Formats: sequence, structure tokens, C-alpha cells
Amino acid sequence: MQRSNPISLALLCAALLPGSMALADTHYQTPPAELQALVDAPRGPLFNLGPKRSTALLVGMAALPSIGAVAQPELRLAGLRINPRMRAASRFDFGNGLSLLDVGTGQQRPVQGLPADPRIADIAWSSDERWVAFSRWGDNGVELWLLDVAQGQARRLIKDHLNAIAGNGFGWLGGNKQLLVRLAQQDQAAAPVASSVPAGPNTQQTAGGQTSQTRTYADMLKNPADAAQLEWQLQTQIALVGTDGKLSKVGKPATVIGLQGSPDGKYLLLGVLRQPYSYLVPVSRFPRATQVWDTQGKLIRTLAEQPLLERLPSGNDAVQPGPRDFAWRDDAPATVHWTEAQDGGDPNREAKVRDTLFQQAAPFDQPATRLLDVATRVEDIRWGRDDLALVTEGWWKSRDTRTWRIQPGKPATAAELIVSRKSEDRYSDPGTPLTRLNSYGRPVLQTGKDGNTLLLAGEGASPEGDRPFLDRFHLDSKQTERLWRSEAPYYERTVAVLDDEGQRLVTSREAVDERPNYYLRDLVRRIAPRALTQFPHPYPQFKGMQKELIRYKRADGVDLTATLYLPAGYDPKRDGPRPMLMWAYPQEFKSAKAASQVTDSPYRFNRISLGGPLVMLARGYTVLDDPAMPIIGEGDKEPNDSYLQQLTQSAQAAVDEVVKRGVADRDRIAVGGHSYGAFMTANLLAHTRLFRAGIARSGAYNRTLTPFGFQAEDRNFWQAQNVYQTMSPFNHADKIKDALLIIHGEVDNNPGTFPIQSERLYQALQGLGGTARLVMLPHESHGYRARESLMHMLWEQDRWLETYVTQAKPREAGK
Repeated sequence: MQRSNPISLALLCAALLPGSMALADTHYQTPPAELQALVDAPRGPLFNLGPKRSTALLVGMAALPSIGAVAQPELRLAGLRINPRMRAASRFDFGNGLSLLDVGTGQQRPVQGLPADPRIADIAWSSDERWVAFSRWGDNGVELWLLDVAQGQARRLIKDHLNAIAGNGFGWLGGNKQLLVRLAQQDQAAAPVASSVPAGPNTQQTAGGQTSQTRTYADMLKNPADAAQLEWQLQTQIALVGTDGKLSKVGKPATVIGLQGSPDGKYLLLGVLRQPYSYLVPVSRFPRATQVWDTQGKLIRTLAEQPLLERLPSGNDAVQPGPRDFAWRDDAPATVHWTEAQDGGDPNREAKVRDTLFQQAAPFDQPATRLLDVATRVEDIRWGRDDLALVTEGWWKSRDTRTWRIQPGKPATAAELIVSRKSEDRYSDPGTPLTRLNSYGRPVLQTGKDGNTLLLAGEGASPEGDRPFLDRFHLDSKQTERLWRSEAPYYERTVAVLDDEGQRLVTSREAVDERPNYYLRDLVRRIAPRALTQFPHPYPQFKGMQKELIRYKRADGVDLTATLYLPAGYDPKRDGPRPMLMWAYPQEFKSAKAASQVTDSPYRFNRISLGGPLVMLARGYTVLDDPAMPIIGEGDKEPNDSYLQQLTQSAQAAVDEVVKRGVADRDRIAVGGHSYGAFMTANLLAHTRLFRAGIARSGAYNRTLTPFGFQAEDRNFWQAQNVYQTMSPFNHADKIKDALLIIHGEVDNNPGTFPIQSERLYQALQGLGGTARLVMLPHESHGYRARESLMHMLWEQDRWLETYVTQAKPREAGK
């Protein structure tokens, strides 16, 4: 007689028990109609302005993919996720149509020649705005297409398929004459097939004496068969393609991990993968040769042989030793620049100079030139011309950031400090310098007619909320002139400036009940802005929802803000308090002043993100979105040393404020979050009784499983054991007395948030007698993509809140 499996039988019995959820609901469920309507709301087109700013491409967006599409076969190798049939990085979001918009007249015309199922992936304008190259996912590979803008006609350009694993697979070379492409190798042998019988154990070994800080990564190579598969997938044939479809191959196939053409179109900058590979780190840290080729495939110079980077010094300011970040100067015909750490990449080593910026021009037969020494790390470079480039340096530990003006054509000229500030101080942000395309089709700093002014566009963070602006910055005097600022009741930001003086703009304008549309503004004539698009409201059922930016204090005096949303027609004085959902994400700061700054605008369109809390407005809930949860470490203090104290104080202040306003019942408030917000949620349920239920999605709960740092924490577990242990809600699972819904994607590839984190927390709560539910979404990563997954997620959340919040009875005293 065959014996039944006792585990399976026990689970089956549990599934049949009244009230049990062990194996119930094994099919995808559909949420109430008002939530389902949000999932299926039409998606507005993407707006892609051409380089001459006279024409825009509108890309229609397809509906959410089905679980069948998300469940396609996928390779997970060295941090890459690859669709092997397409020879491309996995993706599920595509354009389903194209139209052209004349910026001057506002007239639209559809693009002809597209197939019935376009599946448009990536797009690139030519610098003269005559052509748009785009890739299309066909039946058996990624195709290269070309759109003639004047004719409005699209056609497939070549029969070969692209290799789009480590990039788009195509880009313009020299601006507008031809395309530089990566082709899937046609005559390549069949892909290697791993044997089901291993040749031996998979081993790793480390030599003593060296320490490093490597965070936990997903999808690493596991054995030699994985390494062989990765190398096969990345094999690429570089080629040049004219707008007439004529193709010429460049050199022999290589394991290409990076490819950039020089601005003048005469040289190629390549990253070629080298052995040995690693089981610990992603492909971005594998050995590589950085080389310069000509367009015939001849090796001109090897700029660097970068080793395997399994070991990095500890700290968020750590970088690899030696040269890094090779790229072309956008304002020069063929000059490579790179950064090289002068402190071995170790932020814990004393050094007056930490990074040096170098350049070297074609034909690369002269020594490299030193452009700038900085005291921290080079973070950003904006090229303009031989006497103008902006280099920004920064240091995470202190939040210091500085921007320098250099003259790359005169390297001996001393750098000039343009701005010095704290990166977390949003109110002092001067904005981002705008760029225009030069004759090479590359973005360079957009200067005025005299060459001595820049245009700066910024978010305009202020105590009254974000108010985007456009400024003119005078390089000589360092004075700023305000040209335009967003005005209530709109949130409006600069998309493009149509002239070098900043007189004509294309902006994106929105209001609480008005979805973003594009406008043409004339700052000289000061006439009313003219609408270029008229995209309709995607979910009119949400019109009239109430939105308010609220301010309050926590017990230690830190000023906090949040955005309060109320359902349309709801009056707390008339209707009384409602069940509430709070949704948050903690952030670390070095000063209370920065932590207290407003981070939103009361005039932004009420976007209903399926992954956010506003969906519950449709079910009559009130919502407190993004209540500030700052974790502050002033001076030499580390923020996380007082994480729990600050977190619970912030939550207490938020609860007290919404109860005082009469919009929430203290006994019917839930808290939720995604990723680090899920970590926060579990901690709040473990250390407070402020909430009746929690929703924790794709989180990490045991910090010993991320021993070499997490989020902004750059100490390892052995340097701060008490912090890691105290912050881990898994260690306090016995204190979680309120209902916790745990949702996770089964193939989460985010560093640190492995699915086992949710599985182990659920097992702890189940064993300790807690109230919890674990939902593992098949084929989903850190963010959820399939329509069925999102529908089911909303169903789970709605049912959980209905059961444990809406129907909750007041707590008895002391419980």
C-alpha cells in the first residue's frame, strides 16, 4: 500500500480547515471593479522631442503584458536577465504606435509602414532630425528600423538581428550619416548546453589577508556552464549601417560589454570582456580590456586592462582602483576621458586628492593629460568647448558636492569653483545645466550668444513645495537671473529650450486634476502658453480627489511633511474618520534641516500608480502618502544607530496628525511600503501598536543576510553587529501582533531583497502564532509587471485591509 506524503497531506488538510489560508486561492484573482479599472486604464504616449526641437515623436504605449509574456524563458547570468530567443535584455514594455508632432503648429501625423504588432523598444534621433532609428522585437530577434521623418514612413533597415543584451544594440555614429550596431553573430555555433551530469563540484577559494565589501547580488554565475553561456550570449559582430541599409562589418566578433563611437565617427571605444569570471559579482565587475578601434576594426590602442573586482574597500564612497568610467568627450572629435582613483579607491585612506580626471586625444600616441584633481569622487561631467566644461565631485559620507569649471583645451589653467553645497539640501540646488546637440550630434552645454551664460533648469524645491524654474547663469559674475518659474495652480517643468537665450520653451504642465500635457511658451511675448498635446484624464473616476501637503513635528522637534489624499466628496466633519493607509520609505540624512525640507508639490497630477497607495481611494480609504521618515545622523553620528527610535517617533507623529485632523480612526490605520518601505513596515509592526495591519512588498527583514551593507549603511555586520541585529524585524518577529501581508516576486533580482527574506519572516510569524499571509508572485522581479500579477496584488491588498482594518474593532485596553 502506497503511503501518502505527510507534508503534502498536512498542507492539504490545512487548506481545507475553516479560516486557513495555507493553500487557498491558488489561481490569480481579480480585485473589485474600481481597482480593475485602474489596471486597465489607457496609457498615455511618450513624448520624445527631436534634436532640432521642431518635431516630436509620440510613442503609443501598449497595455500591460500578460503573465504568459512575463513567463517567457529567461537566462539569469552575472546580474543580466536575457531573453535567449531575442538575444536581448529581458523587457516587457513596448510602444505600439508612432506619430509625429509639429512643435510649431501642433499638427500630428501618423507614421506609416509599421507592422500590425510594432513592439517598439528603443529610439534614437539623428542629429539633423531627418531620421529616427528604432528597434522592434520581431518573432525571432530584435530588428533595426528607420523612420523618414519628412515622409512619415518607416521601414526595416537590415535583415540581420541586433544583439541588445548589453545596450540598445544601435546608435548614430557621427550624428546622422550611419548607425553603429551590434549584431547577433549569424555563423555562431549553437549555444552551449549544460550537461545534467556535473563534471565535479563548483568551488570557490579566497586568499587570506585581504578584506573587501561586496553586497549581496542576485543572478550570479553558478558554474562553468553558466560562464560558457554568458560568453556565447555576449558574442557580438560590430557593424556600420547606412541609411540606405548598406552594412559593413567591423573587425571580428568579440565579447563586447560596452561600445561607443567617437563624435567624429572615426573611432570606436570598446569594453571587451576577459577571463576569469566570478561567482560573486555581476558582469560589470568582470575583467575587461578598454580598447580604441578604427572603423575598419583595427586595434589602435588598449587604454586599460581592468582586473576582476571581487574586492572593493568598504564604504559607499569606495571605487575600483585604477582607471574607470572611460568615455568620449562630447565636444571634441575623438578625445577619450576617464577618472582614476588616487587613494586606491579606499575612502578610509587619508588623501588630499582622491580622484583625477584625464584625457587623451586621437591618434593616442601622446601621454594622457591631467585635467583636474578633486578631493572627493568625480560624479558628473558636462562638456561644452575647449574653454568650458563642468565637473561635479561628491562625497556620500558628508553629502558634500562641488562643481568646477575647467578648460579642457588649456589643462594648466586652474579650475574655478562654481558651486559648493550639500547634496541633500534640495532648497539650495541651483538646477541642472541644459544642453544642445553640436555638429557631432552630441549633447554639449547650451550657452548664450556671448558664450558666457548657461541655462539651468531645476525642481525649485521650497517650503511651499516644488516649483520648477529656468535660470540664466552668468559664468563670470556667478550671478543668476530668473527667467521663468512654475506658478500655482500648476506644476510645470522645462522639457526643452528652443533657443540659446531661453526665450521659447517646451514645458510639461499638470494640475491636480489635469494630466501632464506639453505646451509651447514664449517668455518674450508673454502670451498664454499654447497646448501641443491634449491627452485626456486616464482615470476620470478620480477627478475631485482632495490633496493637501501637510506639515507637523515629531517629538524631537524635527519638522515633517506628508501628502494627504481624501476621496472625492469626502468631508471629515460631516462623514467622520475613515480607514487609512499610510505608505512610506525611510531616508537617511546628515542634518535635521535637510530632513525637514518639503519634497513634493501640491499641484502635481494625482497619478495613480498601481504599486502605490492611492488606489485605495477608490475603495473609500483616506491615504497618507510619503509621510517623512527621516533617519538623521548629525556630524559624526551614524543615522542607523538610532534608527528605531527615529522611525517610531516619525510614525507616531504622522498618526497623531491624521487623527487630530479627523481623517483617520486611530484603531483603523494600516501601514505599507515596498522594498526598504517593507522593511520599515515590519519594524513598525514589531515595535509599535500604531497600526492594525501592514503590507510589506519585496522587502528584506534579516540584515545578517546582507552583511556587507544595505541601503545607506556602509559599515559591515562585524563593524556594527548591534545595529544590524536591532534593525532586523526578523529578530523581533515575536513582537509582531498585528496582521502582516507579505508579497514578493519569486525571481527578485534586487541586491539584498532575495525572496528568502520574505519566506523566512513568514515562517517565523507562522511558528510564533502571528497573523500573516505570504504571497509569492511567479516570474515577477523586484517590481511586478504582468497584468495578472498586479490584479492579484490589488486583490490581496484590498482583502487584507478590508478584513483587518475596515472591519477592525477597537482594541481593548492594554492589548
